[in-house]
Amino acid sequence: MSAIVLEPDPRALGLRDPLYIPRRLAVERRADGSILLHNPTPLTGVFDDAVAAVGHWAARAPDRAWLAERSGDGWRMMGYAEGHERISAVAGGLAGLGLRQGGPLLVLARNSIDHAVAAFAAMSLGVPVAAVSPQYGLAGADLSRLAHAVALIAPAAVLVDDPAAFSAALDSECLAGLPIIATRGARPGVVTVDELLRARPIDRTARPDDIAKLLLTSGSTGKPKAVICLHQAVATTAAQVAACFTDPEPPVVVNQAPWSHSLGANAILQMVTHRGGTLYIDAGQPVAGRHLETVRNLREIAPTYHNMVPAGWDLLAGELERDEALARTFFSRARLLQYGGAALGQSTCDRIQAVARATVGEGISFSSGYGATETGPTATNVHWPNLTMGLMGLPVPGTTVKLAPSQDRFEFRVKGPQISAGYYRNPAATAAAFDEEGFYRLGDAARAVDPDHFEQGLVFDGRLSENFKLSNGTFVNAGALRVAAVSAMAGLASDAVVCGEGYGGVGLLIFLNPTAVAGRSPEEARAAIREGLLAHNARAAGASGRVDRALILKGAADAHSGEITDKGYINQTLARARRRDDIARLFADPPGEEVIVA
Repeated sequence: MSAIVLEPDPRALGLRDPLYIPRRLAVERRADGSILLHNPTPLTGVFDDAVAAVGHWAARAPDRAWLAERSGDGWRMMGYAEGHERISAVAGGLAGLGLRQGGPLLVLARNSIDHAVAAFAAMSLGVPVAAVSPQYGLAGADLSRLAHAVALIAPAAVLVDDPAAFSAALDSECLAGLPIIATRGARPGVVTVDELLRARPIDRTARPDDIAKLLLTSGSTGKPKAVICLHQAVATTAAQVAACFTDPEPPVVVNQAPWSHSLGANAILQMVTHRGGTLYIDAGQPVAGRHLETVRNLREIAPTYHNMVPAGWDLLAGELERDEALARTFFSRARLLQYGGAALGQSTCDRIQAVARATVGEGISFSSGYGATETGPTATNVHWPNLTMGLMGLPVPGTTVKLAPSQDRFEFRVKGPQISAGYYRNPAATAAAFDEEGFYRLGDAARAVDPDHFEQGLVFDGRLSENFKLSNGTFVNAGALRVAAVSAMAGLASDAVVCGEGYGGVGLLIFLNPTAVAGRSPEEARAAIREGLLAHNARAAGASGRVDRALILKGAADAHSGEITDKGYINQTLARARRRDDIARLFADPPGEEVIVA
């Protein structure tokens, strides 16, 4: 069955029009109980490779800003024509260093204009760009993670943004003998991007089936693997997102997502470039205090589209409530808000919508997407006017989702032109990642909002590897419970680790939101959290959805260990493994005074 869905009028919902196309969905129910969902919307304007869009817009809108970054109190801007010229010149410089098709460029650098230029230059030569989290090489980092990445990728050269900041990594044995390129700063033997710009320009030679990027997985189910992102797949995923809109205007985006992850590298950087938009590179982070740089930028730049991880939205909600001028600028031309990386609590969305209506007289549609590094990242998204949090959406154009029965749930699997070809130098993992029909298996479960009307979308139903059973055999959906419980605490908790495997009930290890608890005594914060959890329990269905105990932890999750990713969400499995002592305190019998009993 294939159908075009009659979309709700955004004005009837009190929303500004996000300019979506109508939903299209084909549904096939199979005898084995599996269900296929396919989006038949045709794709147009797909570029041949991940770099071609820059040249396209350099010819059609040469002076339009492509990238911008902070420079003192102002902004350094680079237009499409300038970007195209710099990419060609740096490509010539990289070729002069001996980089050739197939030899990866390892990137240890934060987002910047010169980072983008060097990465696009490498990709234009067919050189795979392997950007790893800067946390792998900054001072104090566990360099074993970098050593694993280097052994896995076998790079031909290394790009850093600041040799001094990454000095320990550059001195490490795993990088010995590799050519080092820096976007700024000096170090003996290091070549700068400015030096590469003096080379004779080279036109791009990348082919659609060349590797454009190697992106590391989070490592939540083992050591990170390097995901192969072919040029055609990277170009296609940007076109798939664009095909969800009727919006003819190039987007203006302020974004902080690191380019070492698919969200920042593909869903943001490549999407903006595909549509000829402008990306303001945000050096803020979704962490209390560090988010103030994002606030500073949003006071000056009014985005048409804004995407952050839930931790960032939680922080921004409070700033918008306190600062009317910020809110008026932020909402002045925003057509769409989006979150990714983890689920956003409904209460945060509701707070943001209240500010929008109070300042500009209408709400802004709030969307979400779902996928993984291996899916481009976008497998599904919400492409209709929406204010309901927790949705995975529906397949993006050209994509098919398979819901395969798995015990009492459906495992989510996906096939489409944006899906990775597999894992670099790891054929065994590649073979295990796909089912017999070539669908990629994400290891997550999904369910329909309405099983009789799949056009209403899908809901995340838990990550299979993060879920567990209580001592009585009751299954706990850790992902869904975490979102509901954190939302019930009304912003007091920045995140939580769901615990209880082998115990008689569910417990939470809670990280406080410093901004939200400022001005409260520890006793007041504990009482408010207990009140929120009691309200959550009153709504919960069954023991597996209740929270019996909670323990407030000091400080924040540890980013250096990988406990919190630089996308801003908790790696639940790793956090539980690292915090066994805290879990023992949480479930001590009788409970200690520090344990909140709900």
